[in-house]
Amino acid sequence: MKKTERAENVMRILNKQYPETPIPLNHTDTFTLLIAVLLSAQCTDDRVNQITPSLFSMASDPETMAKLTEKQIYDVVKPCGLGPQKSKAIKELSAIIADDYGGLVPGNFIELERLPGVGHKTASVVMSQGFGIPAFAVDTHIHRLSQRWGLTNGHSVTKTERDLKKIFPERSWNKLHLQIIFWGRQYCKARECFGLQCEICRACYPNRKKPLIHKRP
Repeated sequence: MKKTERAENVMRILNKQYPETPIPLNHTDTFTLLIAVLLSAQCTDDRVNQITPSLFSMASDPETMAKLTEKQIYDVVKPCGLGPQKSKAIKELSAIIADDYGGLVPGNFIELERLPGVGHKTASVVMSQGFGIPAFAVDTHIHRLSQRWGLTNGHSVTKTERDLKKIFPERSWNKLHLQIIFWGRQYCKARECFGLQCEICRACYPNRKKPLIHKRP
């Protein structure tokens, strides 16, 4: 089966299973989305959604957030993990957005990735889900499943992103990013399936007999 045929199988099944793709992180604007995505690093979306109401009740805009102390932020975000780094980044990026961007989150990759604590994956999520700009943020689910489905060799997250952008139409990236994450959480988990059980794995590799061990990012 050609890679293009596997990609068609992936899109067909995912579009049937997830015709709608609600953003899993609760937010009200691009700033609160940015903070929620930053907090989601090495933390579940559910945990972030439990934490952010308390944080955003204290400050839901860059100007107010920048006035909080790191300790005030840390005391709230600590359950998300990496508390010291995240609280420092949140305070610093809030001050930069307030002072340099008039309180508005910059809507391009270069300026987003210059903000403290904002890497390419975080910027990709904000660009796609916050601004509607086509992007393909690759997390551990997408990196794993892309290998199981034969869409990339898994040498790096950067290569996985590049391979996916080549094979899927740009108009599908923002929705497909979420669809793959949903599928990975529900049907093709890290310690289950291993390329043998879920509907997409069987559709892409009907004759696969041995479990596929994916390469970690």
